[in-house]
Amino acid sequence: MDVQQAQQHPAAADMRVITISREYGSGGGEIAVRLAQQIAPEEAEARDEHVEGLVVRMLAALQVVGPVPVELAPTPEIEDRAAMERIFQAAVAAGHAVMVGRGGQVILSGRRDTLHVRVVAPLEQRVAYVARREARDERAARSRVQAKDNDRARYMQTIYRCHNGDPHLYDLLVNTGYLSLDGAVDVIVRALECKARLLHAPESALGPAAGMDRYPGVAKQQDT
Repeated sequence: MDVQQAQQHPAAADMRVITISREYGSGGGEIAVRLAQQIAPEEAEARDEHVEGLVVRMLAALQVVGPVPVELAPTPEIEDRAAMERIFQAAVAAGHAVMVGRGGQVILSGRRDTLHVRVVAPLEQRVAYVARREARDERAARSRVQAKDNDRARYMQTIYRCHNGDPHLYDLLVNTGYLSLDGAVDVIVRALECKARLLHAPESALGPAAGMDRYPGVAKQQDT
């Protein structure tokens, strides 16, 4: 971040990566673009899902390997996961990156300097989003949404043995059925700042019990 950006988001400057997992048509890709532009427009990079694959973009941008074709051939499970891990670790090293999809919430799950976000929306609103953005009729848009959701769920189950809808994989879940895209960006930035403030806190200072006393009227249990 430059000086002005650091002044706007001082606590968040120590955070390395935001990962965005999204239901298709929830606007998660567009949120990632706007988020990258707000946090660090010259450093962070994100693109909506229909532009180009994350694998191609990140390999080229981070120079993890040499040039790659736009269309990647399917890779065996172990190679795909290993490639993703290299890409995400390179993003962490570069810092201030917004990473969309491909299991970042699992690969970087142990890092406290990373914010994991899941973007969702009601099905009918996602169908309407895809119909408008991709110029499809309602039936084609619905089929597209369902197919993409199934593909993503199958990818996470195959590669990482988990379900992308598991809320415990994320720090924050944002529902764009009830928040505007810009509103969602604001919420994510706020969450980033809140998590950053606890970045160097001891483990004992984390969790819902931190700083809390017993409920009023509850006596202390005696050791037996």
